[in-house]
Amino acid sequence: MPSKVSKKVAGMIIRNRKSVKDGVVTSSGIGEPSVFHALVVIFLEFFAWGLLTVPIIAVLNDTFPDHTFLMNGLIMGIKGFLSFMSAPLIGALSDVWGRKFFLLITVFFTCSPIPLMTINTWWFFAMISISGVFAVTFSVVFAYVADVTEESDRCLAYGQVSATFAASMVISPALGAYLLNMYGEAVVVALATAIAVLDVFFILVAVPESLPEKIRPSSWGAPISWEQADPFASLKKVRKDPTILMLCVTVFLSYLPEAGQYSCIFVYLKLVMGFSVVMVAIFIAVIGILSVCAQLILGFLMRVLGPKKTIMVGLFLEMLQLMWYGLGSQTWMMWAAGLLASISSITYPAISAFVSMHTDADKQGLVQGMVTGMRGLCNGLGPAMFGVIFYLFHVDLNEVSSPAPAIPGANVSSHTPDVHWRHADQAFPGPPFVFGAALVVCALLVAYFIPEGNSMGTNLRPTSSRRHSGETVLKSKLPERDTAALTIA
Repeated sequence: MPSKVSKKVAGMIIRNRKSVKDGVVTSSGIGEPSVFHALVVIFLEFFAWGLLTVPIIAVLNDTFPDHTFLMNGLIMGIKGFLSFMSAPLIGALSDVWGRKFFLLITVFFTCSPIPLMTINTWWFFAMISISGVFAVTFSVVFAYVADVTEESDRCLAYGQVSATFAASMVISPALGAYLLNMYGEAVVVALATAIAVLDVFFILVAVPESLPEKIRPSSWGAPISWEQADPFASLKKVRKDPTILMLCVTVFLSYLPEAGQYSCIFVYLKLVMGFSVVMVAIFIAVIGILSVCAQLILGFLMRVLGPKKTIMVGLFLEMLQLMWYGLGSQTWMMWAAGLLASISSITYPAISAFVSMHTDADKQGLVQGMVTGMRGLCNGLGPAMFGVIFYLFHVDLNEVSSPAPAIPGANVSSHTPDVHWRHADQAFPGPPFVFGAALVVCALLVAYFIPEGNSMGTNLRPTSSRRHSGETVLKSKLPERDTAALTIA
C-alpha cells in the first residue's frame, strides 16, 4: 500500500511540475484527481440553476412587479461585483487549504438560495446577491483542472469544462419549463435542490484533493499578501502599456453591455417580447448549440482573417445583435438577434488568442489577468447599468389574466402570468440594448487602432513565480457564467 500511495503522489507532483519528496495527499475521494471530477461538479451546479431559468422570471416579476428590470440589474450587479472582489482572495486561500474545500463552499453557498424560492422570495433574491461572495465555482474548477493536467493538455481540458457548462444549459431550462407546466413551481425547486445537494455530496465523497499537501505552504497560517487578494491589482498596471490599455478598453466597452444582456435577456424575452416559457427554453437551447458551433469555426477565422480582424468581426456582430434586440418588435427579430449573439461569442476567445500571440511567455499570466479582471469588473457593472437604464426609460410591467397552459392537460402555475408592458414616449422597446450597441461601436473604433506587430507587456514586470499554476488561473479570475443566476445566461 505505501508504494501505491507514493506512486500516486509522485504522479500528481510531476503533473504540477514540482519536485517533492515523500509527498502525501491527505484527501478522501474516489480514484485519482481528474478532469472528470471537475466536469461533474460543473454540470450538476449549472443543471440545478438551469432548471430554475423559467420559474425565476415569473417569481422576479411577482416580487418586484413595478421595477422588475431595475431589481434584476441590481441583484445581478451586486452578485457579480462581490464575485469580482472575492475571487483573488479565494484563489490565494485555495493554494493554502486546497481546492476541494473551496469547491465545497463555492457550490454550497452558490446553490444555497435555491430552496428559498418557495419559502420567501425576498430572502431568495437577497441570498442570490450575497452568494456572489462565493460564486466563483468556475474559477476553482479551472484551478483544479490546472492541477491535474499537463500544460499542453490544459487548453483541451478547459474546452471540456466550457462544453459541459453549455450542455447543462441546453437541457435544463427546457426540462424546468416542462415540469413547471406539468407539476408546478414547487416540484421544479425540489428537483433543483436535490441536484444541488447531490453536487455537494459528490464533492464530499467522490472528489479527491488535486493539490498535494507538500506543494502548499507549511501551515494554514501562511501569509497571504495584499497583492494576491487585491482584485484591482492587475487593473492598476493596465495604463503602463499602450497596447494593453487599448485592448482592455475594448474589452470593457464590449463586455459591459454583454454582461448586462446576459443578466436580463430571458426576462426581457418573456415579459416584454411575449415569449412563452416553452419558447424561452427552446431559445436557450438553440442559442447554446449555435454558440458551441461558432467556437468550432473560430480556428478557421483566425487563420483566414487573423486575430485582430476576427475580434472586429465579433464586435460588429455584437453591435448588430444589440441593435436588433433594442429596436426589434417581432419574434423573428429576436431569433435573428440570438443567431448573431451566438456567432459574436467568438470575440473573447479571439482576444485571448491575440494576447497569447503578442505577449512574451513570462508575461502571459499578467496580461491575461488584466483582461479577465476587466471582464470580472463588467460582471458587476453591466447588469446594474441595464437595470438602471430600463428604470430611467420607464419600462414598467403590469399583469393581466393567466394564459392557457402551453402543454395540453398541464396545470397552470400561480407564477405564470400574462404580462404586458407599457412605456413612456419611447421609440424603441429595449433602450439598454441600444445604448450597449453604441458602446460596442466605440469598442470597434478602439480595436481598429490596436497595433498588431507590437509585443505587449514590455513595460511590465513579469509575474513572480507561483507556488502552483492553479493560483494564476484563480488570480486572473476566469469569467464566471453563473453570474446570471437569475436568468442563467
